[in-house]
Amino acid sequence: MSIAFLFPGQGSQSVGMGRDLVEKFPAAKAVFEEADEALGYSLSQLCFEGPEDQLKLTEYTQPAILTVSVAAARVLADHGITATMAAGHSLGEYSAHVAAGTLTFADAVRTVRLRGQFMQEAVPQGKGGMSAILGLDAGRIGELCQQASDEHNCVVAPANLNAPEQTVISGEATAVTRAGELCKEAGAKRVVPLPVSAPFHCKMMEPAAERLAAELERVVILDPQIPVASNVDARMISRRADVRDCLIRQVTGAVRWVECVELLKSSGATTFIEVGPGKVLSGLMRQIDRAQKMLNVEDGDSLQKTLAALNG
Repeated sequence: MSIAFLFPGQGSQSVGMGRDLVEKFPAAKAVFEEADEALGYSLSQLCFEGPEDQLKLTEYTQPAILTVSVAAARVLADHGITATMAAGHSLGEYSAHVAAGTLTFADAVRTVRLRGQFMQEAVPQGKGGMSAILGLDAGRIGELCQQASDEHNCVVAPANLNAPEQTVISGEATAVTRAGELCKEAGAKRVVPLPVSAPFHCKMMEPAAERLAAELERVVILDPQIPVASNVDARMISRRADVRDCLIRQVTGAVRWVECVELLKSSGATTFIEVGPGKVLSGLMRQIDRAQKMLNVEDGDSLQKTLAALNG
C-alpha cells in the first residue's frame, strides 16, 4: 500500500477544530502547545472557541489549519501510519513539507502567519475578487479570463484548478465579474462569487510574494524525506533547492490540484488520506476520480475509521 497524505487549505476551518485530537492524543496537544509558543498567542483557544470572525481572517486561518493538519499527521505517525508522498492545497503545501521534514513546524507556523498577513495586505479590500466556475472546461475558462482581462485592461485568471468541472478564478473585481458573465454565456452551470478577503493566486499577489521571499530566506529548508507535489508546477519536489522557489511562485500562480492528484496516482499512490480539518479535498477527489480509496483524519472518530479501513 502506497499512502499519499493530502493537506487542506484555506476554507476548511471551523470553530472547534482540533479540540478532540488534543483531548485524546498527547502528540496533538504537543503540536498546539508548540504553535501557541511560536506565535505568541493562544491559537489553541482561537481554534477551539473562536470567535469565528477572527478565525476567518487570513493571518489566523492559515496557521490554524496548518496546526490542526500537523497535529493529525503526528497522531497518525504515533499509530504507525506514514505517507510515501504528499501534497497540499495552497496553504496545505506547507503542511505537506512539515510532514516531509522539509520545514520545522515552528518555522512553518510562523511563516504561514506572515504569508496570510502579506496576502491580506497586498490588495485593498474590495478591489479584488474570486469566483468558482462550475461545469466548464478549465482551458475554456482560461481563454474567457484572457478576454475579460483584455476588455478591462486588468487582471483575472484561473487560480484553483480544483476538479475537471470546478475552477476558481481570481483578479480585479470588475474583470472577475465580466469573466463570470462570459463563462455563463459559454455554458457554465454556475458562477459562484466567493466570500474571500483578497484575490489569491493571481498577479495581484506579487507584493505578498516579494515579502514572503524575504521571510523564506531566513528559514532553514531541508531535503524532503518524501516527495511533495508542487502546486505551481505539478511536479514532485525532492530537493531543498526547489522548495523555496515553488513556495514563492505559488502565491501568484494557480493551484494545479487536478494535475497534482494525477501526479500522485502516476507515482504509485494507492490510498489517499486527507489530513486536517474538513473534507474539502475528499469532495474534490470524488470529482477527479471516484475510484480512488479516500480516507480522512480530523478527530478521534475519523482516525478510528481510517485505521480500521487501512487494517481491513
